Amino acid sequence: MRISAILLSAGLSRRMGRDKLLLEYKGKSLLQHSIDLLSVLPVFERILVTSESRIEFVSIPQDMTVRTNPVPETGQSGSIRIGIEASSGSHYFFLTADQPKLKERDLVPLLKAAEANPDKIIFPLINSTPCSPTLFPVNFREELMVLSGDAGGRLVRDANKKSCFPVKPEETMNYTDIDNMEDYYELIES
Repeated sequence: MRISAILLSAGLSRRMGRDKLLLEYKGKSLLQHSIDLLSVLPVFERILVTSESRIEFVSIPQDMTVRTNPVPETGQSGSIRIGIEASSGSHYFFLTADQPKLKERDLVPLLKAAEANPDKIIFPLINSTPCSPTLFPVNFREELMVLSGDAGGRLVRDANKKSCFPVKPEETMNYTDIDNMEDYYELIES
């Protein structure tokens, strides 16, 4: 399998009211935590989709492909298209940059599930709720490329329930995402 891991980090942080990806957690920005995670994943290629303004604040490994989203206001769908266009893999593994507790050990079961079920959409299922990150086989490319707005791949996932293979993670708290300042304060106090 040739998995293209795509880190979506071009969002405008509208709900946060400030650039949440540059907020610090354990000495690094949320974005840097995600880049560091992406850099160690056992995948075919690593792609970072971000905004031009964030690049100067992070350290990006040389083997990571970087693409900027010039119109992040169009929503996550634009970053998904940019990531897909930059990839050459057989699967797209979309990660978001607002889950700073995620570790490689959290994501390896998703990658193994994809190897065992190469035609399935793979995602974590926590308390009966699908969450990020999500892995799509390349045969969903066209559906992903025509998405619009900020709904992301969940529309494709929800429209193809028979093709879904959820994975129940062991450490569910690691999948918590940071959407507002209350979430952030809980993160830094934990």
